[in-house]
Amino acid sequence: MNILEIIEKKRDKKELTKEEIEYFIEGYTSDKIADYQASALIMAIYLNGMTKQETTNLTIAMANSGEKLDLSTLNEIIVDKHSTGGVGDKVSLILLPLVASLGIPVAKMSGRGLGFTGGTVDKLESIPGYITSIDIHNFIKNVEKIGISMISQTLNLAPADKKIYSLRDSISCVESIPLIASSIMSKKIASGAQKIVLDVTCGAGAFMNSQDRAEELAREMIEIGKLANKETVCVLTNMDEPLGYAIGNSLEVIEAIQFLNGNMPEDLKEVVLELGAYMIKLADKGENIEENKSKMLKNIENGKGFEKFLQLVENQSGDISYIKDTNQFPKAKYIEKVYSHISGYIKSMDAKEIGKIVCDLGAGRIKKEDDIDDSVGVILNKKVSDKVENNEELVTIYANSQEKLNEAKAKIQEVIKIQKEKVSKPKMILEVID
Repeated sequence: MNILEIIEKKRDKKELTKEEIEYFIEGYTSDKIADYQASALIMAIYLNGMTKQETTNLTIAMANSGEKLDLSTLNEIIVDKHSTGGVGDKVSLILLPLVASLGIPVAKMSGRGLGFTGGTVDKLESIPGYITSIDIHNFIKNVEKIGISMISQTLNLAPADKKIYSLRDSISCVESIPLIASSIMSKKIASGAQKIVLDVTCGAGAFMNSQDRAEELAREMIEIGKLANKETVCVLTNMDEPLGYAIGNSLEVIEAIQFLNGNMPEDLKEVVLELGAYMIKLADKGENIEENKSKMLKNIENGKGFEKFLQLVENQSGDISYIKDTNQFPKAKYIEKVYSHISGYIKSMDAKEIGKIVCDLGAGRIKKEDDIDDSVGVILNKKVSDKVENNEELVTIYANSQEKLNEAKAKIQEVIKIQKEKVSKPKMILEVID
């Protein structure tokens, strides 16, 4: 067996065996297979696709390419939650403490943002003192102690996926459903959870911009979950406009805190409750989805969800005085409002373009090594279908550079479309696939 034969086989649209896929993953992870050879195989997969069995074998091989987290010492069903990414997506900050407040353990490894999509780790690190780099012993100890820990991916989890993802990005082979599905599921399998709830976003600000493509990705991941003995539910959610009102790291943390204190934007509330209801169901803590939603709302009303968030932050060395008084978060140097030039109704606000504007302000990364500015971003004053009057506030921009502020003000006017006729509020939960 050699890599040239494997490349030829996939080039000619033939199915790779489990052994051939394992040979490639082991060889590429250990640097025995060169980047240019791996590129040829990845391009062949991108062009010719993979069977369900090939995709599953690729996923398992990548999951087994490094360390695997064992959460069995917790003696509980661990349900992981993952989003395929979006703009204004602060769901994990709200949902996971809320689920933990119901007695369901949460052991969550999260990622950083890249490009126009934000990352949960960056948002957590905007809380002064919060430590995301924790070793596995203390990670599990934290979950045993308070029922929740949220950290960065410090383990050598699925190293083959990291290498292949970087390669896909550099050769324009990112948008391949078998490669996306295996990338996501290999990390989930290596992370040790028995059951998985996936938020598959679709729309302008998501990786899958059509519902058909999102459904295809979801079904692929569910199939992998079945073959890997991991019960998986996919919730397809709308990402045509940003989720909630705040986009930017500390601004999103503040919105999450406000949510846990009862100030819940409707679109964000729908997504949080739907995902959480399925997490509760998979944890065997409630079969009825609507009753599960009521349990979460009750723990917002009685303050238990917010209290769990405080415990999480304090337990990982974060300064909880910022959580109790969000006015302490550092403010951007320039805070300016942008106003509408006409009356009408919001027709659309492209999530990806708004994400790019916020990224350009300094809230996101173009390269992984880029520093980010936690205090910058955008707060929306209106959402799609809302009425707006001439000279009424549309957004507030937070910037630390006059030049970047001016650029953002010019771009945001182009991105938010207003028309005379009212449009319907977007449907947030598009489909649930299990």
